[in-house]
Amino acid sequence: MRPLIGISTSRRTGWRVYPFIALGVWLAGGRSRRWQAGKRAEVTNVDGVIVGGGDDISPELYGGELVATAVLDPDRDALERCLVEEAMTQGKPVLGICRGAQMLNVALGGNLYQDAYAHYGARKHSTILPKKDVVVEPDTRLAALAGTEPMRVNALHSQAVDRLGAGLRVAARDTSGMVQAVERVEEPFALGVQWHPEYLTYAHRQRALFRALVAAARAQAQHRAQLPEVSATAQQLS
Repeated sequence: MRPLIGISTSRRTGWRVYPFIALGVWLAGGRSRRWQAGKRAEVTNVDGVIVGGGDDISPELYGGELVATAVLDPDRDALERCLVEEAMTQGKPVLGICRGAQMLNVALGGNLYQDAYAHYGARKHSTILPKKDVVVEPDTRLAALAGTEPMRVNALHSQAVDRLGAGLRVAARDTSGMVQAVERVEEPFALGVQWHPEYLTYAHRQRALFRALVAAARAQAQHRAQLPEVSATAQQLS
């Protein structure tokens, strides 16, 4: 069975990003559906969720002050915050990519550095090529998936996680100390990475992220499929 993964994307750039994410899902054994602001998006109708990259998240969502360089989409903010909240309520897995990692954190009550590179005094990368070094934290879900060896990744972001959302922990940082991955401590599966694994699917450690999401989505779908059988059996015994 190929579980269905809903993928949220930008209205401006999603048309060119979605095929790469959908390929990652397909290679991992899933199938996908694209979502964007202004279109119907129901977590109930999918087995898992990917929140993709793109526009900056408005600081209004976490009480911050707007910077002049931000590129915002309030409708997308509202959609994706709802998607994360609903996925957690329904016990469905979430993978956040770049902006998606930030939205996972914000939706769970955290906040962001809007100009993360200035805060950390770090060199800014803006490339889909793997040119940035990331250190994976030991004893994390990410470490179990991809190992603890230093990881070379790409980077297209300007914002980054500041205060962690409820139930999240840091799973990776770059060499400046900037958070590069967060994950949920308990079920349901929720992992957010600051880089773009959809452009790195030739690397087995990046494909592992999609495989983990699809595996969690498949398990969730199978569990839901068994519920009617359990209910029917209980009615027969009563």
